[in-house]
Amino acid sequence: MLKLSGVIITYNEEKKIEKCLQSLIDVVDEIIVIDSLSTDNTKSICNKYNVTFIEQPFLGYKEQKQFGVDQASYDYIVALDADESLSETLKMSILNLKHNWVYDGYVAKRLNYFCGQWIKHTTWYPDKKLRVFDRRKAKWGGINPHDSVKLHSPTAKTGFLKGDILHETYQSYSEFNQRVEKFSSISAESNFKLGKKAPIYKIIFNPTWAFIQSYFLKLGFLDGLNGLIISVQTANIRFLKYIKLRELIKEAS
Repeated sequence: MLKLSGVIITYNEEKKIEKCLQSLIDVVDEIIVIDSLSTDNTKSICNKYNVTFIEQPFLGYKEQKQFGVDQASYDYIVALDADESLSETLKMSILNLKHNWVYDGYVAKRLNYFCGQWIKHTTWYPDKKLRVFDRRKAKWGGINPHDSVKLHSPTAKTGFLKGDILHETYQSYSEFNQRVEKFSSISAESNFKLGKKAPIYKIIFNPTWAFIQSYFLKLGFLDGLNGLIISVQTANIRFLKYIKLRELIKEAS
């Protein structure tokens, strides 16, 4: 029977980390927590669960997560954010892998809880995430802050797991607004470092398409007011990313 390592990164997650740990404790054989020098009770909460707690100044989202994967004792990884947990169905799906691991990585749907509501539509669901994987075949990649696990073998195969990753997102609209500002800045800086451009047509077309896709094609209107807010902000984060990128390009010229 193969063994699993659970890997989490944290920073001031005292309100959410315990639920995450409780969902993992009976599924994985060790839990690695990489903490970006939290100043709240995150460490003391983690220590109640006999985790390996490593304090590491923040390296960047994908870099911090890959650092955590590299610290694991076992090659088979279950990666979660501190505000995520496993549904009961997903727990059973992962436990079954200990006896029947077939693919190089496994994808699960992520169900997001936003301002008091589970979001069943928009581009937020099914929000498919590859979070269970063989680290010899995969690593964290993407462009910060939109990091994701990438299978790097050309022959790698992906399976799908039943159940959801339960994601507790924003508790208020103001918190959501602040995160949109933060993430759009990080995204602009990451794209700037990669030499990306921000032509006018992208500023107009990409946010417009993001809204149409989320609200109409992905049936965001069925989630009521929150579906509208998510769809508008999905467009807004792309708009902000491009105008901030243009600003960085202008400053550098």
